[in-house]
Amino acid sequence: LAGSGNRLVGCDGHVTMSCKSTKVAPSVDFDHSCSDSVEYLTLNFGPFETVHRWRRLPPCDEFVGARRSKHTVVAYRDAIYVFGGDNGKNMLNDLLRFDVKDCSWCRAFTTGTPPAPRYHHSAVVYGSSMFVFGGYTGDIYSNSNLKNKNDLFEYKFATGQWTEWKVEGSLPVARSAHGATVYSDKLWIFAGYDGNARLNDMWTISLQDREHACWEEIEQSGEIPPSCCNFPVAVCRDKMFVFSGQSGAKITNNLFQFEFKGHMWTRIPTEHLLRGAADNTLPNELHSYDVDSQTWEVIQPSLDSEVCAQQLFFSIQLQLKTNTKKQPLFDLSQSGGRLFHAAAVIQDAMYIFGGTVDNNVRSGEMYRFQFSCYPKCTLHEDYGKLFENRQFCDVEFILGEREERVLGHIAIVTARCQWLRKKILQARDRQRQGSEEGAGAGGPRDIPGGTRASGNQPMLEVHIREAEAQPFEVLMQFLYTDKIQYPRRGHVQDVLLIMDVYKLALSFKLSRLEQLCVQYIEASVDLQNVLSVCEQANKLQLDQLKEHCLNFVVKETHFNQVIMTKEFEHLSTPLIVEIVRRKQQPPPRVYSDQPVDIGTSLVQDMKAYLEGGGLDFCDIVLLLDGHPRPAHKAILAARSSYFEAMFRSFMPEDGQVNISIGEMVPSKQAFESMLRYIYYGDVNMPPEDSLYLFAAPYYYGFSNNRLQAYCKQNLEMNVTVENVLQILEAADKTQAWDMKKHCLHIIVHQFIKVSKLPNLRSLSQLLLLDIIESLASHISDKQCAEMGSDI
Repeated sequence: LAGSGNRLVGCDGHVTMSCKSTKVAPSVDFDHSCSDSVEYLTLNFGPFETVHRWRRLPPCDEFVGARRSKHTVVAYRDAIYVFGGDNGKNMLNDLLRFDVKDCSWCRAFTTGTPPAPRYHHSAVVYGSSMFVFGGYTGDIYSNSNLKNKNDLFEYKFATGQWTEWKVEGSLPVARSAHGATVYSDKLWIFAGYDGNARLNDMWTISLQDREHACWEEIEQSGEIPPSCCNFPVAVCRDKMFVFSGQSGAKITNNLFQFEFKGHMWTRIPTEHLLRGAADNTLPNELHSYDVDSQTWEVIQPSLDSEVCAQQLFFSIQLQLKTNTKKQPLFDLSQSGGRLFHAAAVIQDAMYIFGGTVDNNVRSGEMYRFQFSCYPKCTLHEDYGKLFENRQFCDVEFILGEREERVLGHIAIVTARCQWLRKKILQARDRQRQGSEEGAGAGGPRDIPGGTRASGNQPMLEVHIREAEAQPFEVLMQFLYTDKIQYPRRGHVQDVLLIMDVYKLALSFKLSRLEQLCVQYIEASVDLQNVLSVCEQANKLQLDQLKEHCLNFVVKETHFNQVIMTKEFEHLSTPLIVEIVRRKQQPPPRVYSDQPVDIGTSLVQDMKAYLEGGGLDFCDIVLLLDGHPRPAHKAILAARSSYFEAMFRSFMPEDGQVNISIGEMVPSKQAFESMLRYIYYGDVNMPPEDSLYLFAAPYYYGFSNNRLQAYCKQNLEMNVTVENVLQILEAADKTQAWDMKKHCLHIIVHQFIKVSKLPNLRSLSQLLLLDIIESLASHISDKQCAEMGSDI
């Protein structure tokens, strides 16, 4: 494991960490207090990565160091240090250094006695030293003197001095393939393999004072991971995360978190979201895990990455939030292409070295993985906050026989769920009919209790008898965020809650939510709750979940334990009969070729809503240069603090809002691009739109500078001869003088091609004069003389 700021990287069982505070994000600071005017807009072009990209670096030459695997890699300042491993024949204890600026290899300077040759050890960085613990030593070529170690060595980067720490008192059992990290000035060792069995104990030692250092075994509590080895470790927010690893005969997708302050373990039920991630046949993918929302997503490297498909590395990216920004935290595991490689992070890139590749061949290759500095899309978080804050609610759902009430927003609900959309339309028709009858009787009709939405409109009431408040709240959370907050894994009441949510998802025809619920429940079924879940599934007629429970019960390793429980004695007779029959004669497996309906995502639904699906529910009009564009207040308020403050404090009486960015009115095309960004986070637009929208994040108060970052990169990369005149006009209108200068530079150097563009004739007189002036400045005296002789 290696770290840079809040980014950590783990590789196989070899774990290191760096606590340096290194700036990773681009220098595009987001300041809401800046001027609304774009008069002094400066684009400040420079290197800016918006994609994840692989790059092949110079390999380590054999005369510097052997190809290897099962080694460790750490980062210190601007260099990568590689220690130990094996070359296929012998164990190693040399120390190699890779300079990331010069992309050059050398042997690191060393003095003193280094650790004995070894592999599957651990290495971490603390202060200006590297600490190496344990590992497997001996002569693998002759298969003699092979043993695990529990020694601790320090390497000082400044002097090159190796020193062994002689520690008195209790020692951890000798081990290899363990996990190690640094937290609170201490080295923490977890699990591994002692030569006979896998372990799951934890030890720690202070690294501040060698003379008084002693090992201490940590008493762990909670859901302690099973004994395991060859796993990555990451530290984030006073917690350590352990992913997957070899436990028994299989590799798992388990994710555990350890709280350093309370020494408490918790299992995070995520394996249902990362199907097959531990399968060696998995296609090489990059998965991202968000620590806040506890959700996974696939991150695709750019297509121009300099690495073959079979050599890509399967990784897990952990995301964490620091203030209002999110920074990635990578955790690298083995892949189908190679294993027992190692990695470390320096600034905005991860460096991966060595490993075992096809046919058990050791590698000496170095790869660089560029982290995207692109700000994370906050679409799901913004809509989630809208639901949590309950601002601008305009619909109240009255649920079940107890008539519990849950507030919501018509725009979000009708965009995501057709079943609820019909309910809302029916309720709205009844409300209008009641208003007309009330007006005919001599005045407006009030809703009982005086509940009103924002503005002067009464709150719409929608009765849903088939739903209770708690599961409906979870369903609403999904509509706003595409996610559900998973409760504690394995606890019966929490599993039953998700089963109620699943029942609602079936009734409301929310396929995406169905899949999330099924995956969670199947991953949460265990020996303690399987019978309760099975009985509830039978009661709710959830056949798929009932089938999963029955198959779980009749497994050879489960059956005897389940039928000996008291819960089995109290099970309904029909279920007991089904279990017995299933055990005696398992049904034949049925394979379906029908694709699973995964439903539509939040992005897809909001895209369709903006493109016309939400026209019937518009409640605000945006005026662009006098032209009306219907929109939805809740969506605008969720995504923009400008609109949120307006609708909360001084909502225009006529329901119309003039659109500008500072004193500038954007083009119609740029305005539509901004609406796409607001509604569903889209950042694809022509470069000329990017000029108009460059200052929009400041003026409209978006959650971060993602739109501005894209505009900057879009302008930097995509100004061509074909669109340079349109961008020149936009730059002149927005007073982006550096971009205007950039366009004039292109026009001058490509004038023969530009002069043939039809748009040249439609430019204003002032812009044509600017082009002529630039041409005159560019043409040298010699060229003038040559032109004169031609004349």
